[in-house]
Amino acid sequence: MHTLILWQDQYALAVNKPNNVLVHHSDYSGIEGEKSLLELLKEQGIPRVYPLHRLDRKTSGIVLLAKHRSEVAVFQKLFDEQKIRKTYLALLRGHADPEGIVDTPVRNDRGNYREALTHYRCIEQYELNVAVEPYDTSRYSLVEMEPKTGRLHQLRVHANKIAHPIIGDHKHGNRHHNRLFAEQFLLPDLFLHASELQFTHPFTNEEVIINAPLPAFWARFDEIRKELSV
Repeated sequence: MHTLILWQDQYALAVNKPNNVLVHHSDYSGIEGEKSLLELLKEQGIPRVYPLHRLDRKTSGIVLLAKHRSEVAVFQKLFDEQKIRKTYLALLRGHADPEGIVDTPVRNDRGNYREALTHYRCIEQYELNVAVEPYDTSRYSLVEMEPKTGRLHQLRVHANKIAHPIIGDHKHGNRHHNRLFAEQFLLPDLFLHASELQFTHPFTNEEVIINAPLPAFWARFDEIRKELSV
């Protein structure tokens, strides 16, 4: 496997987590035989690091980790105070508005609703000559999403709230489009990628901007949409 490391210094490192990989195993979330991100990093010679935030198993992209336990609280404070800017790329069903704000509360894993805020901006729109019930063509949007809060499945919930669910989201998404991608395009994965992280380093005051390349299956969709564009 090629290196997962995107950036590092003496205090922390950022890695590009593959999709369908847990950050770390827990008693209730592990899949037998599947390696976690921490296990993959150990294989690349990084024996002990401390995740500073979570990324869903199906979501790919940047994960920031501290190199020493003593530095976790300092970096964690940046997340708690919303001083780390996180940007995601998502492929949504339909043509989204040029930009917008979603502030629908999101339910956590305990069943309680918490306030949540997401800004989004549409980058590109596509229309494919492929019929998806009940329409003769299928439309999609490449959208940049910036969560201002860090709730569980926030972006997936908020994309669904604006009636443009993320492709590959089987809980909040559209089954007709998900089936098209999985069965006809052979692209069953979630099209949600943590693409950029930006923050002022708490120890060096350096302005840090980290970017993560997209997984290969996004390029496959790019080929398909060029071939099938209306």
